[in-house]
Amino acid sequence: MLWAAEHEAELPIPGPESGQQEQLVTYPAAFFSRYNPSTALEMIRQLPGFLLDDGLSIRGFGESVGNVLINDNYPSAKQDTPTAILSRIPSGRVEKIELIRNQVRGIDMRGQPVLANVILLEDTPVAVQWEWFGTHSRRAPFRTGLNVSMSHSFKSVDYSVGVDVERQGSGELGSDLVYDGNGDLIEARTEELREYGLRLVGVFLNTAAWIGDTFSQLNIKTGVTRGAERLTSVRKIVPFVPPVELRSLKFSEHRPTFEIGLDIERSLSKDLTGKGIFLFTRDNSQFITREIDTELPDTLTLFKRSDSGRLQKEAIARLELNWGKFENHNLQLNVEGAMNTLDGDLIEFEDTGAGPIPVIVPGANSSVEELRGDFLLKDTWTIGKLELDYGLGAEVSNISQTGDVVQERDFAFLKPQVVFTYKSSDIHQSTLLCIRDVSQLDFNDFVSASVFEDDDLALGNPDLKPERTWVSEFINEWRWGQDSVYKLSLYYHKINDVEDLLPLTEDFEVPGNIGDGHRLGIRFESTTPLDWLGLDNAKLDLKLRWQDSSVTDPVTGNKRQLTAGGFFSGPTNIRFNNENEYIFDVAFRQDFEQQQISWGWDIAEQASRPRFKVNELEIFNEGLEANVFIETTRWYGIKIRFDARNLLNYDESRNRTIYIGDRQQTPVNSMIIRDRKVGTRFTLTLSSSF
Repeated sequence: MLWAAEHEAELPIPGPESGQQEQLVTYPAAFFSRYNPSTALEMIRQLPGFLLDDGLSIRGFGESVGNVLINDNYPSAKQDTPTAILSRIPSGRVEKIELIRNQVRGIDMRGQPVLANVILLEDTPVAVQWEWFGTHSRRAPFRTGLNVSMSHSFKSVDYSVGVDVERQGSGELGSDLVYDGNGDLIEARTEELREYGLRLVGVFLNTAAWIGDTFSQLNIKTGVTRGAERLTSVRKIVPFVPPVELRSLKFSEHRPTFEIGLDIERSLSKDLTGKGIFLFTRDNSQFITREIDTELPDTLTLFKRSDSGRLQKEAIARLELNWGKFENHNLQLNVEGAMNTLDGDLIEFEDTGAGPIPVIVPGANSSVEELRGDFLLKDTWTIGKLELDYGLGAEVSNISQTGDVVQERDFAFLKPQVVFTYKSSDIHQSTLLCIRDVSQLDFNDFVSASVFEDDDLALGNPDLKPERTWVSEFINEWRWGQDSVYKLSLYYHKINDVEDLLPLTEDFEVPGNIGDGHRLGIRFESTTPLDWLGLDNAKLDLKLRWQDSSVTDPVTGNKRQLTAGGFFSGPTNIRFNNENEYIFDVAFRQDFEQQQISWGWDIAEQASRPRFKVNELEIFNEGLEANVFIETTRWYGIKIRFDARNLLNYDESRNRTIYIGDRQQTPVNSMIIRDRKVGTRFTLTLSSSF
């Protein structure tokens, strides 16, 4: 018997069809039938008022598992994300999906304002889920992938096993124009970036079982990523004077990964429940980067190569205790211990014709190790329509580094939290929270690397400290009927020791702490049915965010926004966590149930993102993104979906202003304006289960 099913008689679960209660909004599987979903993932994506979060790629377990439960339990996995796990669960195995807005059944919200809980049917027959896709783009190799999984509930054991295979490819074509300090064009570059031959292979096993009175889950995933990308740059001096330079960069990657997670849960007494979680991950990344510069037609001027590796391992043990002895109170104690390591190595040389010469990159050959422990004791107190969730946590850690840098440091932080939730009516709920968050350092920021594309170094900083943030948010949510939801959030974050780029010399910077800062913003999310416009079974989803942030620039001494450099073209939930000023995403969908056809479109745009280096200002930007889709399940029970993405073929731009000395304090030395096109992409997806 499943954990949620065992307690269902004690805790009646409402649904939209029977009204809403304070803790849960339940959507039976029939609610999603108009979308003709093949998997639990497709059902989750149509859940009103919910934005799927795969969690953070940080060390530790408690804050990295996302906002999805399966049968009341977080998956004991990190590399195997909720998105991947849900995509392997056939929709026919789903009984219902609960939206959890307050604590119920002792479930730890872990700072999330809302959780989605997928409840599976028991004793289901064997189900095989498969999906194939193919993507065509004029600028990239054909991309294709296949995932196949088999799920079964046999006696007391639920299991899912399968394999993912994917051949990726991408391409960009554009130009770099180089100007001198006076704004005169001095060099023109035609550039093409192609990613090819990249194959992702993953094998996974997920199980859940009752053994007597003990509920256990086992998750295993192993895989390998192999592939390469090539950047070709043809460079001409302006006005044109021979020779023409051809620069070719090739980046190769080999990355085997492994993860195993186990959690065990049982009732220790009438009022006390305990859970133990064990997780181990291993990521062994090996990279080869080569640069060949040629004066056309055939004069070789430079050969440069680096061989680098990053071996990362993490071992976690976690204990969670839930005590419901007192009426209207639920006490929780979470204790976690972790050991994290990163071993980095780099061998680099260059040859200009006189033979290979070793290149020394300081801090590149180094090992980092962390021993960390934290605990959280909290109480959830229900007082009529008010729920108070308050607690105190603490974290201690020891970080040591050997190799090019030898040092050891200790950290200790308190992490209080308080969350008020008030349900004023059946349609309205307000939440006020204040939490002290301590960031988990990225060990890659401790170890140096070469950046061939920019003729630069990304130096590591062994003195980096965790960023601490007082998170204050006020969230209002309104729900009308089954699928009309409006959510407005106001937030203010006070940040200590902002992690940004810290000047090291006149030419180099490192990831470092640059002082205190803040971010202030507003988020709005809504799902609106459009029947009132005469559009049956149609809805409009709107997501937008505006944010102002501030920190004192260590180079200029002036106030400026937080750094958010880089291209962000991933899922909406990832882009909404960026530091840029605004982002919006509008999506329309209409379903014709009798004809078994659906169609829709979405548009999205985000503000530019600056990155502030010691002698350089970079600004990244893209244009308006527009996508359309059409899908049907009319033939042989196979879902056929066609997507056309990036219809407007926006520019990916990167503008670099390079100064003679300190940024914005000295004259401009040069400007490099990059514009690339990724092209429109067409994807055909076939999926089914049997």
